[in-house]
Amino acid sequence: MEAPYQKSWFKKGQASQKQEGSSRFSKHDQASKLNQLLEDHSVDLDANHKGFVSIVGAGPHDPDLLTVKAVKAIMSAEVLLYDRLVNKDILELASPQADWIYVGKRCGQPSIGQEEICDLMVSLAQQGKRVVRLKGGDPFVFGRGGEEALALVKHSIAYEVIPGITAAIGCSANSLIPLTHRGVARSVTFVTGQVVTGAFEAWSQLMQSGQTLVFYMGLEKSSQIQTGLINSGLREDFPVAIITHGCSPQQQVHVTQLNQLNDLSITLKGVSPALIVMGEVVKLREQLIETVQSVTEYEGI
Repeated sequence: MEAPYQKSWFKKGQASQKQEGSSRFSKHDQASKLNQLLEDHSVDLDANHKGFVSIVGAGPHDPDLLTVKAVKAIMSAEVLLYDRLVNKDILELASPQADWIYVGKRCGQPSIGQEEICDLMVSLAQQGKRVVRLKGGDPFVFGRGGEEALALVKHSIAYEVIPGITAAIGCSANSLIPLTHRGVARSVTFVTGQVVTGAFEAWSQLMQSGQTLVFYMGLEKSSQIQTGLINSGLREDFPVAIITHGCSPQQQVHVTQLNQLNDLSITLKGVSPALIVMGEVVKLREQLIETVQSVTEYEGI
């Protein structure tokens, strides 16, 4: 089942009209510059039209967060293999002649296997197609992009990897939660919530020493995470935030504490995508919201 789509202000070959701030370039100059960038495709197929694969990070839903290089790859694709969390507006940046093939997965639901995805990608490239493997977030951060790149190497297929903004960075910034902050959090660790056994003591020590911990795909293991961290010495009122549908109009940020994590996760059962952020930095969100609101009121925005 695909994620809900919404229309974006982002249009192919047009510069952003979203911000009205001053610039040393006119809007016409900005549009011309972006059009020139988009026309300058980064990879040219040779005369024999050998297949080529771009493993592209689509970022956390919002088309505005795509890199220019990602847009160029999408626009030149003949086939798009896309995941569940890729916004439809991003797909529509492709040529009208491009084929879209859905290869998304969702926990607990029937879906195409990873080996089949790799086989399909290889087969299309061997047919001489220019393929874009479009993945939410960054392909090399819990995206299995490395596995797909290895499959291409095994079959001697030319490819590139185009990074995207990973969910932890994009969603936390959009939620006004800084992952690091001087005097509060010196570092950040990204972990997958799908495998939590045996890691609680290490995670607890990291957060007690001033780290932020971000769980991808952690809602279903929230009970184990809560119990394991508390039993490993992390205090019960440790700050926690759950961000759902990050970087989309449906985004919600639920601020709570460790001993209430499981109850909140039960309330949010079935909501996807969801990201869990743990750390003292969560407390900064309220201050940052107040600052944004005060500036907005002062400027009459």
